[in-house]
Amino acid sequence: MICRCCGREVCHVFLDLYAAPPANSFLTQDDLGRTEPYYPLCVYVCEYCYLVQIDETKSAKEIFNSGYVYFSSYNEAFVRHAAEYVNAITPQLRLNESSLVVEAASNDGYLLQHFKTKGIPCLGVEPSGSTAEVAKAKGIETIVDFFTSALAETIVAKHGNADLFIGNNVVAHVPNLADFLTGIATLLKPDGTATLEFPHFLNLIRDVQFDTIYHEHFSYFSLLSIGEAMRRNGLFVYRVETVPVHGGSLRVHCAKEGAARAVDASVQQVLAEEVGAGLDRLETYTGLQGKVESLCRTFLEFLCREKAKGTKIAGYGAAAKGNTLLNYCGVKPYLIDFVADLTPAKVGKFLPGSRIPVRGEEKIAEDKPDYVVILPWNWEKEIKERLQFIGAWGGKFVTVIPTLTITSAGGSKIPT
Repeated sequence: MICRCCGREVCHVFLDLYAAPPANSFLTQDDLGRTEPYYPLCVYVCEYCYLVQIDETKSAKEIFNSGYVYFSSYNEAFVRHAAEYVNAITPQLRLNESSLVVEAASNDGYLLQHFKTKGIPCLGVEPSGSTAEVAKAKGIETIVDFFTSALAETIVAKHGNADLFIGNNVVAHVPNLADFLTGIATLLKPDGTATLEFPHFLNLIRDVQFDTIYHEHFSYFSLLSIGEAMRRNGLFVYRVETVPVHGGSLRVHCAKEGAARAVDASVQQVLAEEVGAGLDRLETYTGLQGKVESLCRTFLEFLCREKAKGTKIAGYGAAAKGNTLLNYCGVKPYLIDFVADLTPAKVGKFLPGSRIPVRGEEKIAEDKPDYVVILPWNWEKEIKERLQFIGAWGGKFVTVIPTLTITSAGGSKIPT
């Protein structure tokens, strides 16, 4: 494959998860009688720019169709995170009623709604019609399309250049990285800012976060690799924040080449951390395969041992990352009875690959499982608080990444 950052040939395998169905392609009852499509899920690293990436075996247009089932607003913690961002960035950039904010992958308006309440003009770009319609119902103008350099030109012609461009958890989803970044440079005012938020690749290696790998994520970024991609496409990073969401993310603030923005010390600090961890050496990108295989064996041993005792095991959170974990481990409904979720578009369906049924959250109180496996471990704290009631019947929580951990509802660790 050709590196989507530097254009050179990529041939070094970082991690091979074999094959899996698209992580958000949930199944209906009728789908259970059909064969699901599986696609290779092999991850490579470029030896020149160190961008970690998969090939585009499943196109973005197929993934983000009108039936896309991820609605950000159903995650209360994520909505709070968005509100905190808006409240911080507004005074930093002195945004007001004369400004323009554009967000790519704006989903159901979970973030832009906070700008709207402040009277700051905003525009969403969202390829999934199902989520875009929800945003429009909130009064947020939304273009149903992918953000590209061509669309950026159209937006500028109609609305003018943007003071702020937001790309939260979207740059990883972009197959044509150069075009996306060029579009940002086209859209911004000469002194405008773009903020991109994405899971920090350094944490993926450190904490064996292999379940963040799925077909929607074409690239996995360090500051080293995103910085190189920006330099090649008319942008530069001038500030970096570390934020706790998604197991530890970077929020990079960038501007157009030539903008009068001083580069903050935070940029060098994060780069130094990455270099210290060896992310500028190819040999660092080996060895994860064995750790993943060991972790999955431990998880399967736990499930099989407990189910042999007649134990009830449920999952919580029908998240894409959970589907990567379950499919790589080969988990089926005879090991996990059901997965509970709050999203109406997922409830009543079945997880892709594993075919475990998705039920509403109330199913946990009804069935009283002995163990609840938290699949979106990045929201572990919030989920435990929400489900603390499982302690009434002695229920316990299980997390798998970075190591298999069992805790009581009261927070005490239990030997595995």
